[in-house]
Amino acid sequence: MITQNETIAKQSIPTNILRIYNQKLVSSDEAVKIIKSGDNIVVQPGCACPMEVVRAMVRRKDELENVTLFHILVVGDLPYLHDGMEKHFKHKAFFIGANSRPAINKGTAEFIPIFLSEVPLLFKKNLIKSDVAFIHVSPPDEHGFCSYGVDVGTIKTPAERSKVIIAQVNKNMPRTLGDSFIHINKITYIVEHDEPIFELPQVDPNATAEELDVFDKIGGHVASLIEDGSTLQMGIGAIPDSVMKYLHNKKDLGIHTEMFSDGIIELVENGIINGEKKTLHPGKIIAGFVLGTNKIYNFINNNPIFEFHPQEYVNDPFVIAKNNKMVAINSAIEVDLTGQVCSDSIGTKFYSGIGGQVDFIRGASRSEGGKPIIALPSTTKNNTISRIVPSLKTGAGVVTSRGDVHYVVTEFGVADLFGKTIQERAKALINISHPNFREELEKYAKETFHI
Repeated sequence: MITQNETIAKQSIPTNILRIYNQKLVSSDEAVKIIKSGDNIVVQPGCACPMEVVRAMVRRKDELENVTLFHILVVGDLPYLHDGMEKHFKHKAFFIGANSRPAINKGTAEFIPIFLSEVPLLFKKNLIKSDVAFIHVSPPDEHGFCSYGVDVGTIKTPAERSKVIIAQVNKNMPRTLGDSFIHINKITYIVEHDEPIFELPQVDPNATAEELDVFDKIGGHVASLIEDGSTLQMGIGAIPDSVMKYLHNKKDLGIHTEMFSDGIIELVENGIINGEKKTLHPGKIIAGFVLGTNKIYNFINNNPIFEFHPQEYVNDPFVIAKNNKMVAINSAIEVDLTGQVCSDSIGTKFYSGIGGQVDFIRGASRSEGGKPIIALPSTTKNNTISRIVPSLKTGAGVVTSRGDVHYVVTEFGVADLFGKTIQERAKALINISHPNFREELEKYAKETFHI
């Protein structure tokens, strides 16, 4: 018999809510018995993947065939992607992480290129039907509501349109506020399992001093474009966190972003990020999910300055554009001399995904006083490969078109491409490329664009 844990028992939860909760309480192995061969399963992604439920499903592998799992990037090991699982489980990724990249590039998993704002709409419009949802939530409050915690964006809508919802309830999951709750009445099975929430530091601990210096310089250049009263979106990675270090002399900043990490804590505590000048949701930090460490998880727990919403709202370009002085900061793998941006592949090898880059680039470009920014180091592989290139690699995907690009930033400065000719763009991008490659780029630009 499954009995409720001490976390639930000690809370002041009404008897009727406890009764419903206990009726749904089962072991993880019992919960996953409802999964059938051929089912579609949507999994809460990011740092919130409910691993106890995932592990239980994989223990049933010999009874299952052709179960398809859908999610964006998940932090942690995914046992259904291990060798030998191909007959039992298929993964279809909306965004590629390090754990799914090998499987996708050898064809045992698949990639769906899509704007992050439109991922939930696939389920809302029944273009993908979800049989089962795996979610990872906080314990219920006295009204019976559990919070989706650190990742609301691409799970709330699909989960609540699934036939079956299996929830891992974990006392370590922060209770985040906003449109971020599910009532226990909607949950089919509750699996109590407390374990640490995955952490993902934004700066690679193996980064060299030279790489950190490059990120630092890029952060300084990006920060120079940010005015007092701006509202910010920060993409994933070391560059957005580097920008944060240069914002301590700014005033009245706001946040409307698909995700954030630990870097905002000090700016919020010091009153630099206060949202007072925001034209949409003033005083609130609006986001879909968090990728960070326990430091940020503790900070967002029951913190009323934060509001989490589904990604179809957060990433809607028309919603984003309602924020005056919207600054979107996103990264890239390479940018060609006409301004085309590749962010999801290295040639024909898929690397990440479209994510929210285009959503926010377009939203910021329509914002009153907005600034869409692509930021990237000028080189990779110890300065042996330029990321400002004559043309994109064969097979590389154009995530952000040359028509969408405004600002491109490297450690060597800022190129403003908006309204510029191809020749003017090429000159501006060459000026912020690494000096080792400028002669080669100038030669190409002269021969191709007649500069």
